[in-house]
Amino acid sequence: MVYSSEYEEMAEDIQDYDSIKSALENGKEEFIPFDTVMALADGMNPIKVWREHRKLTQQQLAAQVSISVPYLSQLETGKRTASLDVLTRMVTALKLDAIDDLVI
Repeated sequence: MVYSSEYEEMAEDIQDYDSIKSALENGKEEFIPFDTVMALADGMNPIKVWREHRKLTQQQLAAQVSISVPYLSQLETGKRTASLDVLTRMVTALKLDAIDDLVI
């Protein structure tokens, strides 16, 4: 037997599912694979993780952001820190919501 509170909770879950499904289908949200989420959670460099998720080479991302490949490599290995300007351009190139997505 399903009680009223359980029914209401199930109805909310169905509405949430429908909203998420619609947002994914309309391109308002994106699905981020488990491996990408775990790489970020494990502390891997977010620039590299997002670059690989977007299937970009270092050459492609460096060109889009107007930086050199060696500089990008140094950012991905943590040998250098990006300026706010470079991070802002990376956010755009990697189609992210905010600089916070690139900061460890």
